[in-house]
Amino acid sequence: MSSFPSDSNSGSSSPDSGTSLTRSPNYKYWVFGALAIGIFASVVDHGSVNVALPTIASEFQTDLPTIQWVVIIYALTIAALLLPMGRLSDLVGRKKIYITGMVVLAAGAVLSGLSPALEMMFPSRVLQGVGSAMTQGTGMAIITAAFPANEKGRAIGLFMTMVGVGAVAGPAIGGLVVDAFGWRVVFFLTLPLEAIGVVATVWVMRGWSEVQEISGTRFDWWGAALSTGVLIALMVAMTTGNKAGWTSPPIIVAFAAAVSMLVTFIWWELRTDSPMLDLRLFKGRTFTFGVSAAFLTFLGSSAVLFMMPFYLQNVLGYSAKTAGFVVVPGALCMAVLGTISGVLSDRFGRRPFTVGGLASSAVGLLILSRVTEDSSLFMVVPALMLMNAGMGIFYSPNSSSVMSTVGQVKYGVVSGFLNLVRNAANVTSIAFATIIVTTTMAAHGYEPSLEAVRQEVEGVAPAFTLGLRYAFLTMAGIVLAGMTLSALQPPYVEDSEELESQDAEESKAER
Repeated sequence: MSSFPSDSNSGSSSPDSGTSLTRSPNYKYWVFGALAIGIFASVVDHGSVNVALPTIASEFQTDLPTIQWVVIIYALTIAALLLPMGRLSDLVGRKKIYITGMVVLAAGAVLSGLSPALEMMFPSRVLQGVGSAMTQGTGMAIITAAFPANEKGRAIGLFMTMVGVGAVAGPAIGGLVVDAFGWRVVFFLTLPLEAIGVVATVWVMRGWSEVQEISGTRFDWWGAALSTGVLIALMVAMTTGNKAGWTSPPIIVAFAAAVSMLVTFIWWELRTDSPMLDLRLFKGRTFTFGVSAAFLTFLGSSAVLFMMPFYLQNVLGYSAKTAGFVVVPGALCMAVLGTISGVLSDRFGRRPFTVGGLASSAVGLLILSRVTEDSSLFMVVPALMLMNAGMGIFYSPNSSSVMSTVGQVKYGVVSGFLNLVRNAANVTSIAFATIIVTTTMAAHGYEPSLEAVRQEVEGVAPAFTLGLRYAFLTMAGIVLAGMTLSALQPPYVEDSEELESQDAEESKAER
């Protein structure tokens, strides 16, 4: 009847593929297993490189603010290209983009590890960012398509579990490798996994048949250029504004450029026949409230993991090793509960988990807003566990609700957009919390910089802690706003099968 994959058992299997694997009712788990290797490797790579930054700075005899661009330029590239790569995967095939992205990611890692100077490392990290952008949204789209329509929560939960496990393992493995073998080995660490991931994906998906955009549809180059420009201008401003000054001419120009390009992007997308992102999706409450709730959730929580090392090490006096272990229980809660909430939300509905998850996160942030200069880890660790558990419970059903508003033909661009929302909110959250903390420090007569905390300037700890309390309290309010939007989402689930039928009819009509 249609050219798109069946949603009954094997997700995106082809009925005449000629392989027993694609006809297996467990084919969805084979697809997940193949992609999970690459997902895990990508996340571990990112976390381990962060740990290696001080050693890399010593090797190249540069300061930490400069070497941090090894991470920033990577994150900028990912954020800028997530939407274009998601759209491209819908046009040419997600499997092609994912496998190519894995190869590009590995090539960038090799070049980064062999870099004799920063002048080579920075472009190598850009190449890694390109590969990561090709795999992040595309991987989630493939896994979602491989599962039946009534198991989208389970699919996204499994995806987030691998992300969570990789996030825990990355810093730990990276620290051990740097100490034992040096920083260059960190970049080579995941190459075997990436190679296995590529081979496994090619083998498992050899009979894969997926829905693609109707033939003859053009790629929206103007939309890609404008969306990329908006994100680069915005994220450069957000990551450098605190150091350069929020009212300095370069930062004002960057924000102005981002706003003007955003307005132009919206104008263009509403008029072109083949938009990068169909803005008409925002007419639906499920899509709009789901995306907005996701942005507010990450805006209200991401800065916690950025700020806590300053508090744990420079205020409470714990070692870097202890500070690292403090965040592990929360990360594990997120990884485990992501899958559980995804499975349960498929059966009992999404709203109890999205609303309940954000309520848990808000409670954790409210507890953290009561920290003092001598708080106990018995207060901090449970609060972090509540916050992260809530995020894990929220993310899978919320992402499932957003994905349910479109058919498989748009899975790539929508999953890319969801990852873009998360990345943008992460950067904005850190900048937002930093402004609150440093403004509070300045009001008490201290240098408005986190460097003053790192250098343990005498008397700065109470001012920093007070600013931290204000930041966490504000972030709790933001998460509660996200919870309200989740509660206002329609209780029903869009009929994904109907949407996919429409996609198929469009493809058939075009042919």
